[in-house]
Amino acid sequence: MEFNLEDPFTCLNQHEFDSITALFSAEFDHMSSHDFAQSLKTSDILASFRQEAIALFLKMQYSCNFDPFTTYLAVNYMERFISRKDTPQGKPWILKLLVISCLSLAAKMRGKDFSSLNFQNEGFIFDIRTIERMELLILDALNWRMRSITPFSFLCFFMSLFKLQDPPFTQALKARATSIIFKTQMEINLSAFKPSTMAASALLFASHDLFPLQFPSFKSSIFSCEYVDKENLLTCFNAMQEMVINEGSESVLDSVSSTGTPLSILEWPCRKAESQSTTTTTSVTVMPENRESKRRKINGFCSESNRVQTSQIQQ
Repeated sequence: MEFNLEDPFTCLNQHEFDSITALFSAEFDHMSSHDFAQSLKTSDILASFRQEAIALFLKMQYSCNFDPFTTYLAVNYMERFISRKDTPQGKPWILKLLVISCLSLAAKMRGKDFSSLNFQNEGFIFDIRTIERMELLILDALNWRMRSITPFSFLCFFMSLFKLQDPPFTQALKARATSIIFKTQMEINLSAFKPSTMAASALLFASHDLFPLQFPSFKSSIFSCEYVDKENLLTCFNAMQEMVINEGSESVLDSVSSTGTPLSILEWPCRKAESQSTTTTTSVTVMPENRESKRRKINGFCSESNRVQTSQIQQ
């Protein structure tokens, strides 16, 4: 059965993982080691290795027509692996072998066709046995936890707190948050946050952009969730704001497929969402905004967030 990143426990014992509490409790087991984010900031070699690997993943995604979820899963495997194992220096072929092996595992989990022959034109010339041995090393380092819990695993839960019942608006919100999550995988400053925190923050960004008049209500819904650490959420949101500002020519909040299809990192900037509707359980109004107006509003929200940290969080 194809692994769905939104439902990582679908094939496991239902009585064991029958509550959202189990999902939040298990997410730490599917993250990089606790000091990985700091290591990326202090080790140029590790940061460069990760950057080159992600570039190769994305190159392979396009040349081999992988869906972006498969690539995202492969990057998750890679980051968890290199956070636990030292990467050999002076052996550039190791990086290529790791990339192809992670993609192979991700494709198998996603039920996608995969052949190492597809990679030979890109300089990936490894026999099947070599790839299989590398796969075993990855599986061992990850304790065979291949059904990764990612931010996508929490989107439906957090969206349910908004109580939106109009499908077009629900689809637009999910598509926007999904696009933001794809982009964040490139950011070192966001690699330390839990998947649930990333999902909640991405939804806040998406709802602030799509439904500015209803945003205070959406923010309140997420902040009142018992599983959310409000301070970490605000820190994550601020890091996402930096990512948006650093985008330069195009804000991440401007990037989403008009068809609702999630897009990968190399497809940015994307087309603006065009969904239109007028009725939801929560009355929603979509306000067109230019980029400067958005930036002023985002900055205003972050200022408001600082006040929330000292008042609401301590209640």
